[in-house]
Amino acid sequence: MTQVSVQNLWMEYGDQVVLEQVNFEVETHSFVSIVGPSGCGKSTLLRLLLSQEHATRGEILVDGAPLPLNPDPDRGVVFQKYSVFPHLTALENVVLGLELEQGGLFGRLHGKAKRRAKAEALHHLEGVGLKDSAHKYPASLSGGMQQRLAIAQALIKKPRILLLDEPFGALDPGIRSEVHDLMLRLWWETKMTVFMVTHDLKEAFYLGTRVIALDRTRKREEEKERYGASIIFDTPSEPAPIIQELAAEAETDTETNQNT
Repeated sequence: MTQVSVQNLWMEYGDQVVLEQVNFEVETHSFVSIVGPSGCGKSTLLRLLLSQEHATRGEILVDGAPLPLNPDPDRGVVFQKYSVFPHLTALENVVLGLELEQGGLFGRLHGKAKRRAKAEALHHLEGVGLKDSAHKYPASLSGGMQQRLAIAQALIKKPRILLLDEPFGALDPGIRSEVHDLMLRLWWETKMTVFMVTHDLKEAFYLGTRVIALDRTRKREEEKERYGASIIFDTPSEPAPIIQELAAEAETDTETNQNT
């Protein structure tokens, strides 16, 4: 279960109000797309969900408990710029998350622990279609492959919440469509709750089970600093074709198991 409740959230920087009175409830295993014009606080909201920043007023609850004050393994994040280490191979990039978590003071694993970590990393690389590229360095991977590697980095920590900050904006249209379906398949299989910031409305409605739009309702020059953005619409979205297929497969499997 990973329900998220955002209650009367305000974010101010000095005299400038960025977000005001933001309220929404998110059920477990939702894929929430957050849209709106530049400067309306979309990425600020994502940073608040990650605990990189803290709200001026209001609170965020996860399964009824206050959001931890600092980022933790329960919340993964993927940015638009590929957040991979150029001096490490694809496998080493993914293993690193486990080494830093389990490797003690020096962040290193040895022996059986190292072999288990590599096996788990290979499993995640296979999940994003990069098992055959495990030995390659990021410089020899395409943009789409690097973004899939960044997704594997995030997923190896088994987050309950995944935060995506315009993760597909730099990809070519053909590659973007491929990575969209990969992301949806991984979301479906892992049962995570996902929040994604995007400028692309088509992408928002294709990926999201729900689309939340932020904007400032007061836009006169003298009002821009003292009034922040809030939710102007919040609507469910039709499941993408791949999700409909996965849901149908799951229903068929359930019926088969019940009849055997």
